[in-house]
Amino acid sequence: MSTLWTPGGEVPVGDRSSRAPDDSAASDGSAASDAAADFDLDSLSPEEREQAEQYIRELAESRERLKAVPASVVVANHAMGLYELAALHLSNQPPNFVEGAVAIDALGALLDGMKGRLGEAESTLQDALSQIRMAFVQLKNRPEDGDTGESGGDGSEDDPAA
Repeated sequence: MSTLWTPGGEVPVGDRSSRAPDDSAASDGSAASDAAADFDLDSLSPEEREQAEQYIRELAESRERLKAVPASVVVANHAMGLYELAALHLSNQPPNFVEGAVAIDALGALLDGMKGRLGEAESTLQDALSQIRMAFVQLKNRPEDGDTGESGGDGSEDDPAA
């Protein structure tokens, strides 16, 4: 038997092999009771059982709220997460250009692939991409303390503005 990590501690998970793969996608609103059937609730203390049941209810409610939000809004939110990730790497001292470039390139690829499908957030995301690319180039070209500027802007392949 395996366990599921929850904020209240680890909860044993029963054998799922007897269930059909599509059972978890029940559309009758009983996701919480279906999930509860996966747990060996009898082996839990009353407090642990209540925590597990509460976690299952909260998870089901969260899934329902997420289904009510347009996918374009969720994708735009994740895109902003990529922007923030790039900004975090670029704000390191010294900046982590390799990791920053990965996040910037991922944001660019996402926006290019979703062009015209992200609704009103799309122009804001395009502006954010331009700004983070500009920040990358400015940081990359900035001479470091005591540096003659020879190693700053070498046009290396990790430059997402290239």
